Amino acid sequence: MKQAIAGVTPSGVQEVNVMEVWPSIAKYTLGRVMGQLFDIQAGIYIFRIGNFCALAGIPFCLALYFFRLAPSLFGAPVHGGFYRLTNRRVLVLRNEIKFSGPSVLPKFVFGAEVKSVELDRFDTIDIERLPGHKWFDAGDLVFRRDGIETFRLEAVSRPESFRHTCLKSHASYVGIKRALERQPVPA
Repeated sequence: MKQAIAGVTPSGVQEVNVMEVWPSIAKYTLGRVMGQLFDIQAGIYIFRIGNFCALAGIPFCLALYFFRLAPSLFGAPVHGGFYRLTNRRVLVLRNEIKFSGPSVLPKFVFGAEVKSVELDRFDTIDIERLPGHKWFDAGDLVFRRDGIETFRLEAVSRPESFRHTCLKSHASYVGIKRALERQPVPA
């Protein structure tokens, strides 16, 4: 596996991974409802309603967790997705099981690209937290250019750290791109 190291692999030479994150189970409506229940603070010490709901919700959370990891069948967009930051762009990828060609056996595709945004196609990244995201420490990353939304990643776990990494990669990519545009090409 190739890993991006600042100054070692320029984006013009090769695209390499910087970071990967998987969405939280707060991506699903049921997960957000459970997050709201788990966050209820009524009670005393550890005997809070939210803690009892969290204990009762363990089987549902496990089911959502494994549903989130399961590969997509026939391109259904409901599960099997994760997010990748490279030295050129931010991607939404999905694990898929495809039935193609003369073979009867299915083919497993890890990380089929669903959509992406180049690192120079945004200038700010906002974090939007829906009800239920707080308990899971999740949030939607909204990529904006001149105030207009250009891309969205849903329910990113620990969104602050991924946001900072995306902004650092963006600054590096845009800075190098501008420097190369100013530099005269040798004849």
